[in-house]
Amino acid sequence: MLGSPEFPLLSKEGDIIIGGVLYILSSLLWLKEINLFTKKRKHSKLSHINLKIFRFVQTMIFAIEQINNSTSLLPNISIGYKIFDSCTSTVSATRAVMALMNGQERTLGKNCSSKSSVHAIIGTSDSSSTIAMLQTSGIFQIPVISHFATCACLSNRREYSSFFRTIPSDYHQSRALAKLVKHFGWTWVGTVRSDNDYGNNGMATFIKAAGQEGVCIEYSEAISRTYPQSQAARVVRVIRNGSARVLVAFLSYVEMDILLEEAIKQNLTGVQWVGSESWITAGRLATKRHSGILIGSLGFTIRKSKIPGLRDFQSSLDGQSQGRQCSGSERLDDVDNTFTDVSELRISNNVYKAVYAVAHAMHNMLKCRHHGEKLNQSCIWRDKLETVQVLKNLQRVNFTLHSGERVYFDDYGDPAAMYDLMNWQRSPTGETVFVTVGSYDALLPNGKQFTMNEINITWAAETLKRPQSVCSESCVPGFRQAVIKGKPVCCFSCIACAAGEISNTSDSAECSRCSLEYWSNEDRSLCVPKVVEFLSFAETMGTLLTALSLFGASLTLVVSVVFFRFRDTPLIKASNSELSFLLLFSLTLCFLCSLTFIGRPSDWSCMLRHTVFCITFVLCISCVLGKTIVVLMAFRATLPGSNVMKWFGPAQRRLSVLAFTLIQVVICILWLTVNPPFPFKNMEHHKEKIILECALGSPIWFWAVLGYIGLLAMLCFILAFLARKLPDNFNEAKFITFSMLIFCAVWITFIPAYVSSPGKFTVAVEIFAILASSYGLLFCIFVPKCFIIVLKPELNTKKHLMEKTHSRSP
Repeated sequence: MLGSPEFPLLSKEGDIIIGGVLYILSSLLWLKEINLFTKKRKHSKLSHINLKIFRFVQTMIFAIEQINNSTSLLPNISIGYKIFDSCTSTVSATRAVMALMNGQERTLGKNCSSKSSVHAIIGTSDSSSTIAMLQTSGIFQIPVISHFATCACLSNRREYSSFFRTIPSDYHQSRALAKLVKHFGWTWVGTVRSDNDYGNNGMATFIKAAGQEGVCIEYSEAISRTYPQSQAARVVRVIRNGSARVLVAFLSYVEMDILLEEAIKQNLTGVQWVGSESWITAGRLATKRHSGILIGSLGFTIRKSKIPGLRDFQSSLDGQSQGRQCSGSERLDDVDNTFTDVSELRISNNVYKAVYAVAHAMHNMLKCRHHGEKLNQSCIWRDKLETVQVLKNLQRVNFTLHSGERVYFDDYGDPAAMYDLMNWQRSPTGETVFVTVGSYDALLPNGKQFTMNEINITWAAETLKRPQSVCSESCVPGFRQAVIKGKPVCCFSCIACAAGEISNTSDSAECSRCSLEYWSNEDRSLCVPKVVEFLSFAETMGTLLTALSLFGASLTLVVSVVFFRFRDTPLIKASNSELSFLLLFSLTLCFLCSLTFIGRPSDWSCMLRHTVFCITFVLCISCVLGKTIVVLMAFRATLPGSNVMKWFGPAQRRLSVLAFTLIQVVICILWLTVNPPFPFKNMEHHKEKIILECALGSPIWFWAVLGYIGLLAMLCFILAFLARKLPDNFNEAKFITFSMLIFCAVWITFIPAYVSSPGKFTVAVEIFAILASSYGLLFCIFVPKCFIIVLKPELNTKKHLMEKTHSRSP
């Protein structure tokens, strides 16, 4: 008998009754509204039966009959059923569940029966109807197991404590869809949803998960089967005018059909469709009419399975109606339609699992606890069998089907979430086929849940390649994203990383600063070791200073050879030859010590360069000071009755030079002992390079040794200045005055130049000061003598010196 909202579509008596509320009639037009609490009902006009969904009914009956024939599951206990049609209406679903609970639907003026006429209910096929059912059945704790209600809201145990389902929650599907669009780099997408619990909750979860994945939503529209056609037209216009080339459609089959019809009218093309499980494997949409729009679509669906014996069970049904009188000899195995096609069972398998879950719960509740003993009260089920007991045992079921699939429910009444990723492709014959190209398993660790074979994917017919859907073009390495004010985070401009920062991946949200000893390359995409800068022998400045140093040392040696060659001449003897040779030796060391400042600084070179420089210069200035004192003493010795030279003879001269030098040696030893110079990587002065220099250790000691040199130089300058007007043959003092003047000018200028010069130029300034002062001493003191010795030998005689003395004597 064909059922109605008040009477079962199909029914059978049994010891246990399982109710069914399924969407069967595809189009049922009521001529007049029916009040739920009145007895009046007008006839309805039936357009056609949805054969695919009618297969759910047959699957439920098949599973019940299979259990009734089983000797291991609920032996000697029969299962009956009452199946109602929900008509895709929450009102009809509510009527059906009330009829199932009370055993009859018309309750006006009567009292409800004391207990439910069913022990569990399977259904319905959509979330909104299921929620409406639960608002009634949940009060009486009647278990409801849905095969197709996926709304994540139904996992709320506080509101829906009696609800179970054999299809995964949309919480997992929505997250899988978000990972899918992120995988393909689609960060700018549009969305459209069914304006019901299924679409609204599913899309809300998707938008949240997409935001976590860095995907932005350009627009989010909703349609409903109850909306006027103009609403669907407006939504399609939004899609056409949008810049997103990927559309996530979280729609039920009915709303998807409405949207597609309008999309065809407006010739919507160039869109990559990403769909939910409700329509992604809907064979009725896989037509030539829709293929131009939907080829290349991607979406998740629950995994398919086989139910052995189901086709034979369906084929045994007699008769079919195709608008003609049946002969009674027709068989369904001669018909090829969605009802008889059991090659890819997905939702039907969920119905099958739901029936078996109820059976296992009842079996666990009814079987005896102790074998061999007399049956106890737990085995007597007829009067004591309460739906609350069924509910508790349903939560604990854990069994495996003949196909090997494991069935159980988590704490929220949900099964394990496992999906296949489907792709709409065109077969060689031109038909649309659904090809599995990946999978998603929520039980696996994060990062391993999503697998895919991208090579097998067919894309939209217009492009034949993976589409791009971004708000802004990708930022290449070396740039970072900068959010545009008033725009979503996926809309950004690309800003080059600052010097010393890099981004080595595309679409970097920020640039990373290189570590202290690294700097960004020209492209700002890689940190490379900083250039280490020091004054080397190979560079031009180092080569020039080396040449000047060696030339100065060579020139000093030439002067030494000249002085040695003419050491017995009056001029050499008169200028104190012993101090002259010692001065030339110290000048040679001064020229050569500048070489220690060139090259890569090391522990030894840092200590050597400063100490050798300080000691050799003190030795040099001590010799000059000694020569100045000798000039003064020699002049005094020429005066009548003077005996001054005996106080400053050769021994005293050597001792004074040694004493002055030892003081500097002691200062240097203390410096090296307390806080010696050391190699130092200076990364403050220049951010992009490392200046390898010698740190002073203690600046106090450095300025102490320089101060000591300056003190001796000033003393020497003052004494030479006082002796500048002595007779010409003794007047070496004026040349010493000039040399000390140059020496002091160089080192006074050195101080600000040394402090302000950056990097290797600091070392160059120090070398220049050493060389300039050394050349000043060499040229001022020894060049005039060499001129006379080599070019004016006639002046290098004792007679000439004596005559000159007498002529100048008072």
